[in-house]
Amino acid sequence: MQFRNVANLVAVAVVATGLCTPANAGPEDDTLRIAMAEEILNLDYNYTTKREYIILAQLTDAKLFEFDPETQDIKPSVASEFEWVDETTLDVILRDDVKFHDGSRLKAEDVAYTYNWLRSPESEANATGVVERWLEKAEVVAPNRVRFHMTAVYPLVLRDMASRVMLRKAGTYGEDGQIDRDAMSSALVATGPYRVVSFEPGTELVLERFEDYFGEKPAIENVTVRNIPDIGTQQAELMSGGIDWMFKVPEDVATAADAIPSIDFLSGADLRIGFLVLDAGGWSDAEGPMTKVQVRQAVNHALNTEEIAKFLMGESSQAIHTACHPAQFGCDQSVTKYDYDPQRAKELLAEAGYPEGFPLDLWAYRDKAVAEAVASDLTAVGIDVNLRYVKLESLNQARAAREIPAYFGTWGSGGTADTAAIAQIHFGDSDRNLSGDDQLSELVLAAEQTADPDERKAFYSQALGVIADEAYWAPLVTYTANYLVAADLEFPLSPDGLPRLQNARWK
Repeated sequence: MQFRNVANLVAVAVVATGLCTPANAGPEDDTLRIAMAEEILNLDYNYTTKREYIILAQLTDAKLFEFDPETQDIKPSVASEFEWVDETTLDVILRDDVKFHDGSRLKAEDVAYTYNWLRSPESEANATGVVERWLEKAEVVAPNRVRFHMTAVYPLVLRDMASRVMLRKAGTYGEDGQIDRDAMSSALVATGPYRVVSFEPGTELVLERFEDYFGEKPAIENVTVRNIPDIGTQQAELMSGGIDWMFKVPEDVATAADAIPSIDFLSGADLRIGFLVLDAGGWSDAEGPMTKVQVRQAVNHALNTEEIAKFLMGESSQAIHTACHPAQFGCDQSVTKYDYDPQRAKELLAEAGYPEGFPLDLWAYRDKAVAEAVASDLTAVGIDVNLRYVKLESLNQARAAREIPAYFGTWGSGGTADTAAIAQIHFGDSDRNLSGDDQLSELVLAAEQTADPDERKAFYSQALGVIADEAYWAPLVTYTANYLVAADLEFPLSPDGLPRLQNARWK
């Protein structure tokens, strides 16, 4: 395995700034300036994915319920309470003081509209998958009450309401047959703690505190989000006072930057995990190597996950052997574990009929150092890896077209400490599920349809056991949340690893 040393980026940034002190510190104009490497192109989280968009949605949007990151309890937000009418009918009672950013008051009709729109096939929204598996329809039964009719018993409905669906005004996405899925992509009208002032896609987003926000108002008045692709440029901006916050910082870069008085290095746990998804179902090639269990087991044995965690991910990272985060409910750690054993990997490849290895297109879209380390480990046992490092959109398109034999992916579970948050989308009815195992999908579905915690654990144990025995995945590591922030910024870390910038304040 080969590792990249990127600490020299700090030296470059130091030279670029001359170790200058912040000239435009955020407290002076009460503006928190943050940097993101990924382009921000769409402000409507109902139609996006990725961690960057989750962070922004925390600033601009509100949901019916919220997770408490300390306890993982689900708490009211736009909803004030809920009542079960029967086991498949849920009434949600709304607060009466929630306003949209245009000053209009949120009504029950808006909530019902949002959920029904996302449930409809014509919405084509990223959030659709969260509601379509349980929602039949939402209806207004009183000025402040929405009734959700469910297709089946589904104990995780409040979790879904707390994790994904952002509320929109009735008619937002078009009326009278005219559909506009991009209606909120740039001119977002939402109900969260900050409102959009201006947005230049791929360049800059400017937010200001929404004074009519129904919840606890943020301490900082303004937030500016800048797209800065290069990490060295981000560091230079941080030291010169151009920004106050950056994330996804490599461990060695963050440690080196921490020596600079004007910068603090913050690090904590993250529910995100990394893994390889292997085309066991033969979607990309019905007779391909990944259809053979010995090959998939060989891939698992070939990967030095302990070193990847130690040298590339940071001190809070750990190697994993399950298709979930060890901290998640139901993530059984007793399943089959494939120790790092390159010789055994070579033996399994020979048993499968590939003593000289085989060519493999390995797709990846993020964390290039990790992808390169994985490719190096696989090459060492004889697999001729062609690393196809692409944009996420390209990977998504290729996966939907069933053209990918293996890819390096990650999943943060939306900060939800429950195996359900990763199992359903990766082993249910989704193009992410490359196992081709219908019985596995049934186990995952069964776990979602019981309210008994012990039964849920049993289903997940069985499902995770199948995934491990059949080596449908090659689990890699847990992630570490690394941040560099201005020394005068107080930025509390959440145990689920999700940055909540609305909780930041000046020291």
